Amino acid sequence: MARDSIKKCTTDSKTSTLKNHLGPIALLGTSADPPTCGHQALLEGLLTLFPRVITWASDNPMKSHGASLKTRHALLNALVNEIDNRNLELDQELSSPWTIATLQKAAIRWPNTELIFVIGSDLIEQIPHWLNAKECLQKVRIGVAPREGWPLDTSQLQTLKSLGGQIELLPLKIPSTASSDIRNNPKSDQIPTAVLSLLVKLKLYGLNT
Repeated sequence: MARDSIKKCTTDSKTSTLKNHLGPIALLGTSADPPTCGHQALLEGLLTLFPRVITWASDNPMKSHGASLKTRHALLNALVNEIDNRNLELDQELSSPWTIATLQKAAIRWPNTELIFVIGSDLIEQIPHWLNAKECLQKVRIGVAPREGWPLDTSQLQTLKSLGGQIELLPLKIPSTASSDIRNNPKSDQIPTAVLSLLVKLKLYGLNT
């Protein structure tokens, strides 16, 4: 798909590589409720850092959702198709409300491969409350993507390290656009083109035209 169709959702991600990664897989689960330009910026930024990026739509037990998981998967799929990069894959089989279950599936899918579980800086505080959080942190490294409006809290990072977590700060700058803002006050300029078209078609989140 032509890149012209996604110009309105620009990313400020830096193009510098993350250390010397040649083989790790970046894993990004998201509620995609709906996918925003922030999601697009993050996925495109990860593609500059990692040779392979895997994403999926999931239920977050700490959030309520505005659409079914099936619908959110379709929305995320529209975004992945719009980005149109062979190194980006949507693998819905990894989806689970529980990170530990996702990581167990990923370890079976990609044995002997370094996995980087990516989260935004706004979600760091949730990690200690994950099911089997300590085990999750021992299975993968956590890649933290700084998000505008959510500065990194060193005390939260220290908490994760005390649980055995290996934390890597990703050299990215992700816009503050939040899915909750879209649900409460839809703004078409904050939604990727393909996602917006599908939202209008399905008449979701108050987007009818």
